[in-house]
Amino acid sequence: MQNAAFGAVGLDTVYLALRVEPSMLRQAIEGFKAINLRGFNVTIPHKVEVMKYLDELDSSAAIIGATNTVVNSEGKLVGYNTDGIGALEALREAGVNPQGRRILLLGAGGAARALAFSLAETAERITILNRTASRAESLAEDVRQVTGTTVVHGTLDPLTLGEEAASADLLVNATSVGMHPMSEETPIDAKLLRPDMVVFDIVYSPLETRLLREAREAGAKCVGGLMMLVHQGAQAFELWTEKKAPISTMTKALEAVLGVS
Repeated sequence: MQNAAFGAVGLDTVYLALRVEPSMLRQAIEGFKAINLRGFNVTIPHKVEVMKYLDELDSSAAIIGATNTVVNSEGKLVGYNTDGIGALEALREAGVNPQGRRILLLGAGGAARALAFSLAETAERITILNRTASRAESLAEDVRQVTGTTVVHGTLDPLTLGEEAASADLLVNATSVGMHPMSEETPIDAKLLRPDMVVFDIVYSPLETRLLREAREAGAKCVGGLMMLVHQGAQAFELWTEKKAPISTMTKALEAVLGVS
């Protein structure tokens, strides 16, 4: 996606995937700075931890408490978060307006934090459920303080899921459940999915997760993770290059790799 975008705008730039073990994160960041990389993305499990090793945080990363994009600005590493913008753009393209919605958010990691803050700006109420209840509680309190939105929290277990799903009209899966190689797993029982519900799964591999398949079968409106990936990547592209991202080119490149006909 990014390499296709660089080519489309005529930049002699390359995007590489590098695996960094958690125990080596600090050394990796120092190395990136030493060799003067223009920037980089950060994904699971480094989105929160990486902030310790950056020189500055944009307000998007500081408020959310997680970073997914870093820009090397004349030797100074600045952290941003483009996940929230990417999610809102994906919903907008699907014709979904989160304003006034009762949202059930599954997960409390880096991506979940970004979505929680972005969605809370206009939501009526957000419920955050996570397997580790203390992380859900911490995120809920942070979002309440910043946005003033009604935010409740709980443990991601079958009983609580059943209770909260009954009143939710936008379900967002921000966990890794359903992601390859766990593609036949789902975070919620299909019986809890309704035709009047929007189901947004940020997982993009596979394109149609079990959650989305069962939501479609239940008659719910489904939004997959592909366009969130495109739009968060487009924001990162513009931060690194100061050029307008070629969205169409990036989308087609991703679709080709993921086998979209």
